[in-house]
Amino acid sequence: MEVHVNYLAVLVAAIANYVIATIWYAAIFGKVWQKLTGITDMKPAPMNIVLVFVGSLVLSFVLYHSIVFGNAYVKTSGIGGGLMGGFFGWLGYIAPVTLSTKLYEKKPWGLWLLDNSFWLISLLVMGIILSLWM
Repeated sequence: MEVHVNYLAVLVAAIANYVIATIWYAAIFGKVWQKLTGITDMKPAPMNIVLVFVGSLVLSFVLYHSIVFGNAYVKTSGIGGGLMGGFFGWLGYIAPVTLSTKLYEKKPWGLWLLDNSFWLISLLVMGIILSLWM
């Protein structure tokens, strides 16, 4: 199956992920995140900013394909398809991996909840953007 990728949608969804992360961790929950992680320096290195954005692009590109292939079977399109793609991406990939990290690194449950709430919201928004531009 050949997939036509809307690269503008992938870019916009990646930017949305980055903006949501900035608002979530800097403006809304910055102090909570600092307390839970013990990290006090919130100023990221420039290369970290670039690498995180590249990661957002990869995530967006893969989520796009997940929605395309998932919709081929369930015939759900538009916002519903995007929400399903985002939710199942979070449930199948993000939540279990971060749970393993939390358990082995002995991080507080509050940090897991904070991070996973971000990822769920971000993937839902990204899924909506991607599915509406397919």
